[in-house]
Amino acid sequence: MRIGVIGSGALGLYYGSMLQRNGGDIHFLLRRDYDAIRANGLQVYSPNGNFHLPQLNAYRQAADIGPVDLVIVGLKTGANDQLVELVTPLVGPRTAILTLQNGLGNEELLAAAFGAERILGGVAYLGTNRGEPGVLHHIDAGKIDLGEFDRDISARCRNLAAMFNAAGIPCRAVEDLRRIRWEKLGWNIPFNGLAALHRCNTAQLMAHSPSKELARQIMLEVAAGANAQPLKSRIDAQEFSQKLIAFTEKMNPYRPSMLVDREQGRPMELEAIFATPLRQAKAAGVEMPRIEMLYQLLDFCAKKAGPN
Repeated sequence: MRIGVIGSGALGLYYGSMLQRNGGDIHFLLRRDYDAIRANGLQVYSPNGNFHLPQLNAYRQAADIGPVDLVIVGLKTGANDQLVELVTPLVGPRTAILTLQNGLGNEELLAAAFGAERILGGVAYLGTNRGEPGVLHHIDAGKIDLGEFDRDISARCRNLAAMFNAAGIPCRAVEDLRRIRWEKLGWNIPFNGLAALHRCNTAQLMAHSPSKELARQIMLEVAAGANAQPLKSRIDAQEFSQKLIAFTEKMNPYRPSMLVDREQGRPMELEAIFATPLRQAKAAGVEMPRIEMLYQLLDFCAKKAGPN
């Protein structure tokens, strides 16, 4: 299977490199890391074992990759205005497109451009940070849940899950993509949001009891918003929040992507992670006041004059 990776940041490089290490034919669209990777390959530091790939198929232009069997999208949602243009050169008659982006609305964007039958979505529970160009730090976790956008679970979906598992990436195919999208928001909204606002890592949030309780209350709001959507099965809010808190307490200290984006002056993924879920919940008659306040505070940080 020929695979193209669009959005070769921390997520795209990690999953693509794991697939390549297992023998996959992987092609990376690169920007910041292009020169370093062309010269020295990619170095990955991981609690599961460090490894070095001396050579990657690296490209500056999507058109140079050409048609592939599978496109993996790891692009930050703040760059979604470029997404269709970047993916188009990779799409052939039988190309499938798997978006692992954060938040809501990504599958809909791709389906409108390329047809719903091509589209799969997934959520990645992955802690990775980029180091100097050509260096990637895998901090913790890494599992993927993925599902079809417009249909029930399929053989294609199961085959992709098997491919990831064979490469050492825990992955399961699921029936309800909408549900897993909202479940991931249960982590992303409190921990990306609070970490970016307070400029701290996950361990610091967990060590502060009021912040840990606030994160739990935010998770309950996410569950209420999710359960107002047409899910195939409801989320048990208490069990859901307890599981995510326990998961985060066991993580190595991690600086979520929204914190890194704010520190480096890049746009935060506020539309996909906050604004769209808030709109969908409100349209279903559910208010999420803590999430609304967190969104407003982060929006102020993003728009105020001077350094963030």
